Amino acid sequence: MKKVLILATLLITGLGLAQEKNKKMTFEVDGKCDMCKMRIEKAALGVDGVKYAVWDIPSHELSLIVDERKTNAMEIKSALVAVGHDTKELKATQEAYDKIHVCCKYREDDSDDSEKHRP
Repeated sequence: MKKVLILATLLITGLGLAQEKNKKMTFEVDGKCDMCKMRIEKAALGVDGVKYAVWDIPSHELSLIVDERKTNAMEIKSALVAVGHDTKELKATQEAYDKIHVCCKYREDDSDDSEKHRP
C-alpha cells in the first residue's frame, strides 16, 4: 500500500511539473483586418492564463504565451470561435460569424481588406 501511495504521489507531481507556466504556442485563426486583429487578441487575452496574444494579419498566425496550468489551446480556440473566427480545429457558428463587421467576413472571399478598414 505504501508503494502505491508513493507511486501515485510521484505521478501527480510529475503531471503538475509537465505543465509550463510560460508556454509559447501559435496557431492559425481566420480573419482579414485590424478589427479582426483587435477582436481575436481581446478574445484570447480574455481566457484565464493567456499572458500574451498577437495576431498577424498577413499570415493569420496567433502567437501566444500561456500558463498551461490555467488553460489550454482548445479553451483559447473556443473563445475565438465564440467571437466569430474559425481555427483549423473549430469553426464559428453561423450566428457568431454573422455578428462580425462586414469588412471582416473572411468566408466570402480571399481578398485582403486590411488597409480598407482601420478602427
